[in-house]
This record gives sequence, C-alpha cells and structure tokens, in this order.
Amino acid sequence: MDVGTADVGVAPLAAAIGEPVRARMLYCLIDGRARTSTELAIIGGVTPSTASVHLQRLRLQRLVKVFAQGKHRYYSLDRLEVAVALEALSVLAGEGSHKFVPNTPRDLRAARRCYDHLAGTLGVRLYDRYTTLGWLSRPGKDASCELTSAGESGFAALGVDVATARALRRRFAFACVDWSERRPHLAGALGAAVLSVALQKKWIVQDLDSRIVRVTAKGKRELAARLGDLPV
Repeated sequence: MDVGTADVGVAPLAAAIGEPVRARMLYCLIDGRARTSTELAIIGGVTPSTASVHLQRLRLQRLVKVFAQGKHRYYSLDRLEVAVALEALSVLAGEGSHKFVPNTPRDLRAARRCYDHLAGTLGVRLYDRYTTLGWLSRPGKDASCELTSAGESGFAALGVDVATARALRRRFAFACVDWSERRPHLAGALGAAVLSVALQKKWIVQDLDSRIVRVTAKGKRELAARLGDLPV
C-alpha cells in the first residue's frame, strides 16, 4: 500500500475496531464461534438496536459476516486476517482475548442429534475433518457446501449413498452452526445420511430418553481408520 494512501484504507478499519463496544464484539468472536446479535448486544453492554448499528458498521468494513439460520442471524469474523489483526493488537495492548466457555451439559455437548444429523463436539470435529481432507467445498453465502471429487469417494467409502442423498427434495449439504460449540457441523441430506450410516453400523448409539449419542468402541476404531484419529 502506498504510504500516501495508507490512511484511506486503514483509518476506517481502525475507527471501526477502536470503538469499545465494537472491540468487545470482535474479540468475543476471535475464537471462531458465531454468535447472535442479541448475544453480542449483551457482550457489548448495549441495547439490541444499538448493537445492530455497530454490527452494520463492522460488516461494511468487512470485519464480520452474517448468515441466517432459522429465525436467528449469526455473526462471525469475516476472514482469518481479521483474527490475525486482532491478535496482533492484543499483543501490542498486552491483553489476552476472552474465550467462549459453553455451559451446555457435558454429555449433550459431546455428541447429540440436531434434528437428523450429528451435532455437538463430535459433529464439529467431523466437519473439520471433512474440510481438512478436502471433501467439502468452502460454504457459500447461504452456508451451502458441495462435494469435491475426493468427497464423493470419501463419503462413499463411509457407506453413504451420495446419489440418493443428492436426489432428495431438500438441501444437500450445508454448514449448520452448532449451538453449544458455535462452530459448524454438517447438516442437510448428506449430514442425515452420515448419521444414518453411523447408527446402522453401530458406530454410535443413541440414549433412549434424549438426543444424546455416544460413540462406541467400534465407532472409535472405524472412524479412526477412515478419518484419522478423532478425540471422541
């Protein structure tokens, strides 16, 4: 960036980050977990309407992004570079950022059904592994994902009937924000097919009186063999 024009791009960003309410909102998002405007209003110590104004300012500067899921709108940092910049500012300021601490019951947080797909820590770790392996494309603006060629063969190797899942009259695959982890897990027809396979093959079992699922000894072995070691 040319020194003579640096202020044109940097000043608006610095002003957006420098306001205390917006700074609190940004730093609570640095852990990679999405939050609603209501939660961010509480964190910022402002009313929901005031929070919306602040969040709009952050969106205009491409510091945060938002997507709707049901009746909620979830906000997260726009890109990795934003987190890097915030971390650098923390170092300069000598302050550490606060981490998100969920209060979800332990077993429910570990692994559960979210409608017809896997959620909780297990669901998030599986989604992370799918993306690390290059099986899923980066989510679009509507959080939809597509399978790569590696994903086609990878999910088929798990026993998932990809063609049948794709033919259903519903969204094929999308990143669903997990309400306890505040990070994505795999939803849609593909996510439902993965859960179905895991139940059929006894990789997981579901509690009779709740949405909690538990990974069996067989499941740990099979998931490790197919996806690599997952701390489940």
